[in-house]
Amino acid sequence: MSTLKTILLLTFFSVASPLIANASDPDIITDFIIPQNLTLPMILESGNLFTFSGLRILFDDNTPEPDSFTVYKASASEFPALLSQSVSFAVLFFPLETVNPPHIHPRSAELLLLINGMLDVGFVDTQNNLYTQTLQPGDMFVFPKGLVHFQTCRGKEPAIAVSGFGSANAGTVSIPKSAFGSGIDDEVIAKSLKTDVSIVQKIKAGF
Repeated sequence: MSTLKTILLLTFFSVASPLIANASDPDIITDFIIPQNLTLPMILESGNLFTFSGLRILFDDNTPEPDSFTVYKASASEFPALLSQSVSFAVLFFPLETVNPPHIHPRSAELLLLINGMLDVGFVDTQNNLYTQTLQPGDMFVFPKGLVHFQTCRGKEPAIAVSGFGSANAGTVSIPKSAFGSGIDDEVIAKSLKTDVSIVQKIKAGF
């Protein structure tokens, strides 16, 4: 995974900065939020609060390539210093022919930068218009806040992308999991999709 050594430079200058300027998280009246288990003196002694090492694995040549679609996140859940800072980050790995299923981020747009491989991407607006594009390395694509979108690897090699968000916790709502893995009544789904309950049950079995 040594090809990922360019990600940080590309991301911080090309992805994160524009999103900070268009932040959507609530403003605070302090410089930053201190987690409840810490105090300011403890933070001043180390600075660890503002450092996240969870992506070091990406730069380890001994780390195996994922065999399924995989996301490495740096959001407020993993990196508490991001709370109220209106920015978060993710690295997406797409083995051949894999897909990031249709989903939404209710609290932020997503700005994706393709590092390696090729991706087919798209989103659907509120008028049910579909906007698609095939991305090559160096291409960027923006998924507007709250709209259904997806990505899929169509090329001859795995794809790697980085995504920036204008929220410390953009949230992810998976459309397939919401419909078939949340406990919604089978009949409700069947009527909504104009199909039979038996077909809905077969799909649900996969969740």
